[in-house]
Amino acid sequence: MRQQRPSAAHDREILRLAIPAFGALAAEPLYVLADTAIVGHLGTLPLAGLGVAGAVLSVAFGIFNFLAYGTTSTVARRVGAGDPKSAAEHGVAGVWLALGLGVALAVVGLTLSGPIVSAMGASARVAPYARTYLRISLLGAPFVLVALAGTGYLRGLQDTRTPLVIALAANAANLVLELVLVYGIHLGIAGSAWGTVIAQIAAAVAYLAIVRRNVRASGASARPVVAHLRAAGAVGAYLIVRTGSLLLAFTAATSIASRIGDAQVAAHQIAFQLWLLLALCLDAIAIAGQAIVGRALGAGNADLTRASSRRMLQWGVMAGLVLGLLVLAGDPLLALVFTRDTAVRAELRPVLVAVALMQPLGGAVFVLDGILIGAGDVRYLALAMAGATLCFVPCALLVLATGAGLIALWSTLFVFMFARLYGMGRRYRGNEWLVTGATGT
Repeated sequence: MRQQRPSAAHDREILRLAIPAFGALAAEPLYVLADTAIVGHLGTLPLAGLGVAGAVLSVAFGIFNFLAYGTTSTVARRVGAGDPKSAAEHGVAGVWLALGLGVALAVVGLTLSGPIVSAMGASARVAPYARTYLRISLLGAPFVLVALAGTGYLRGLQDTRTPLVIALAANAANLVLELVLVYGIHLGIAGSAWGTVIAQIAAAVAYLAIVRRNVRASGASARPVVAHLRAAGAVGAYLIVRTGSLLLAFTAATSIASRIGDAQVAAHQIAFQLWLLLALCLDAIAIAGQAIVGRALGAGNADLTRASSRRMLQWGVMAGLVLGLLVLAGDPLLALVFTRDTAVRAELRPVLVAVALMQPLGGAVFVLDGILIGAGDVRYLALAMAGATLCFVPCALLVLATGAGLIALWSTLFVFMFARLYGMGRRYRGNEWLVTGATGT
């Protein structure tokens, strides 16, 4: 019998985790898409209110992604070390931390919802709709964060299929609930928000049931362990710096585009949303990286970690090349699909080329990010991301000061991505991140 190539075994494992992870990632924006489609038929003002509140919620919830990422790497290490009890206890710690942070976020958000909507620049006619949607949606914050921790726990167990099933079921429930509440009971934008919150509660309950089952099966405790909470909080603090730096760079880019001109910011928004969509494809490989690297290091196998990481990087770059070629091939059609404005099309087409060229780079960057998160090397990752942002900021300010165009602005995003590649690539080439054992210390 012919011996199986090592790369084939890696490929099968990567695809087993990455494909369902991509499905779950792609399902997440469907919440907002469903809300947008349903509220859009209520009129311009409710839709504008949804846009304002949605932008706030995206940042508020996005900053807590560390609950998924940090839990994945920690649990995966325990799985690799053959300690399911400790894996379950760290999953429990993630859930308790998520619940506490979610309640705090809801309280603070509800208290400051009025000033937040005003700071977003909502007009007097739009503000009431934005406040209504924001306040109701914030009630779902504890459940959103618990679901994030639950997702990270299952990924750490090498299970990306269950989060996909839960995401699809929650989105289907959300759509039905919104149709009933908005059009059946005529609750307007409030009905849209309540439908989403109820679906989020159901998803959180599903994750809690899974965690509870595993806790019982492994003989672990459902009570929070202070040491585990402290460790999760420390990892979270570094990942907040990482995510915050990322959000700062992208928010600054959009802000600068809006100051260049109306056609430019419209083209930038289209290109950026397309870039985010493609990033979901590449981030699925990064999620596989978190789970595989954490498990391999927990098992004490540095050679397997290096080999699987190398293969995931190859997959990331190859996937980026394919996506880039698809964007180049669809360039004229994409411009026609997204806008009828000739001025916006003229700005958009060269930017789409930049989006295409960025895909192989993004593939390498996202996978390296996942590898280092899986290794628990979050302190270095936070410093590298902050350093990349520091490289980006002066370049972006120069574009703003000189009045350069949209291509110049996207060139600064290339600087940002290359800086991330350099920082993480330098770390990856060394062995400092290859710390084996259940704790990674």
